[in-house]
Amino acid sequence: MGSPGPSVEGSNTLNADFSSEALEEALRGERPDIFNNTNQRGQFNGEAFTEPLKQHGVRISMDGKGWYKDNIFVERLWRTVKYEEVYLKAYQDGRDARIGISEYFRFYNNERPH
Repeated sequence: MGSPGPSVEGSNTLNADFSSEALEEALRGERPDIFNNTNQRGQFNGEAFTEPLKQHGVRISMDGKGWYKDNIFVERLWRTVKYEEVYLKAYQDGRDARIGISEYFRFYNNERPH
C-alpha cells in the first residue's frame, strides 16, 4: 500500500476547488506516470484539474463518456463500502468518517471474504 494520500480535509461534495486542491497536494508527493480518470464529471476533466497533471508530466487516460463497464469494479466497491459501513454508522464529522472508512478498508482487504 502506498502513501495515505492527501491530507486535504474531506469534502461532502466533489466540487472543482476541493478536487484541484487534493490533486495539487497529491502531486507534491510521488507522481504517477498515468492518471486514470474514468469519471466524466466536469471537476475531473476541466482545465483546472487536468492542467496540473500535464505540467507535472502525468499522462491522462480518460474513458469514453457513459462507458460504465470501465468503472464497474470501482462502482461496486463503493456500493459495498456504503452499504456495509457508511450507511450503518452515524459519523460525528469528517474525521470520524475517515477513521471508520479506513478501518473498514483494513477489514475489507484482509478479512472480508470476496
